[in-house]
Amino acid sequence: MSLIVHHLENSRSQRVLWLLEELGIPYEVRRYERNRKTMLAPPELKRVHPLGKSPVIEDEGMVVAETGAIVDYLVAKAGGRLGPPSEADAANRYRFYQHYAEGSVMPWLLVMLVIRRLGLLGRPAKPTVQKMLDQHFDFLEGELENRDWFTGNEFTAADVMMSFPLETARDRAGLGASRPRLIDWLDRIHSRPAYQAALARGGPYAYA
Repeated sequence: MSLIVHHLENSRSQRVLWLLEELGIPYEVRRYERNRKTMLAPPELKRVHPLGKSPVIEDEGMVVAETGAIVDYLVAKAGGRLGPPSEADAANRYRFYQHYAEGSVMPWLLVMLVIRRLGLLGRPAKPTVQKMLDQHFDFLEGELENRDWFTGNEFTAADVMMSFPLETARDRAGLGASRPRLIDWLDRIHSRPAYQAALARGGPYAYA
């Protein structure tokens, strides 16, 4: 039985499909649609994992949840391919971005999503949140000044982790031409054959 990805539309699970394509690991997609009123995941996902969230994978009798944990699992399954480089500084950057993607920048993007949905009620908080996000964007723009990818000059799974925050940042948080390195990075990941293959397998994706 091949590995199963429980894939929710327009979600973090697109990264899992992409990484699987990069690693050449066979997999099956089970796609779920969001509730059109709440935009939440459907209750069917709770049959897979008690939290009812995506991504979740099933492989060799195990259920693995959380994007970072899934990425680590898949890199290990592939014998360390696209994992941390051997050079110490690059390996440290790899570990940093594996956690930074969800731990530091994504929470602010979720706050911005809530603010946008609140309409007029959210306006007073928007400048403060945008200031925090701009600080992150400036930091990330600087990180790419002297290297092609977030870990170094080689593509790694850390770039996969960073894709969803930066895709959603361009969609909802003002990431644009004023940060040309980040936009170029997004264009380059979207042009990768494995990324395109993941889109074909996963169905429509709002952020590519």
